[in-house]
Amino acid sequence: MTGAEAQPRLRMYSDLAAWWPLLSPPSHYVEEAADLLPDLLETPDRPPETLLELGAGGGSLAHHFKDRLRLTLTDLSPEMLAMSRRVNPECEHLAGDMRSLGLGRLFDVVLIHDAIMYATTAEAVRATLQTAARHCRDGGAVVVVPDHVRETFEPAVETGGEDGPDGRGLRYIQWTWDPDPADTTFEVAYGFLLRDADGRVTIEGEQQQEGLFARGDWLAWLQAAGCTPRVRTDPWKRDVFAGRRGG
Repeated sequence: MTGAEAQPRLRMYSDLAAWWPLLSPPSHYVEEAADLLPDLLETPDRPPETLLELGAGGGSLAHHFKDRLRLTLTDLSPEMLAMSRRVNPECEHLAGDMRSLGLGRLFDVVLIHDAIMYATTAEAVRATLQTAARHCRDGGAVVVVPDHVRETFEPAVETGGEDGPDGRGLRYIQWTWDPDPADTTFEVAYGFLLRDADGRVTIEGEQQQEGLFARGDWLAWLQAAGCTPRVRTDPWKRDVFAGRRGG
């Protein structure tokens, strides 16, 4: 749950962003980061030194890579960048839209995690992959981790949340469904119970739309962006796409 690049401004990444450390902290990403790290380190043609993340959000996943790579973290939301700066003060942070970012620099690895889910049209996905390829050196790697592809999507309900040392607490429910399997989107609704340090509890929520595309489309779009792609299934049954730039 990071980034907010391809749809109207979302509350989770704006006025509710201060609650991010209780919703999705770095401690939630230990196993995922360990699983993903070989894709980042072994896909390029030589050991990488630099990584650009598009739609890095609160920086919780990136937190686990900064000891191995020099990170540049980008996001459209200034509030989420502020959260990431607290977690990753030693990393470079830049504001930008993952569909059109132009830094004029090349990186060994470009990572797009679940922010790619906010690209809800084929055009938005292709533009984002072109951004990634434009910032990846020849022989470097583009790694993309969508939450779902069309072949594996299933409706779900998820709950969670944390208590903070400042006395605040958060609990959430996330409800995911696809009202129209013939199109390229699905729906995600969030409900939040937010407890302030003074004990007062408020209820907030919002509904989001995310993109859903076939595995073959992802592979074709990475190929069109100039990468030689491969795909694997991770322990959470997600497709992890990794492509070496230039073959």
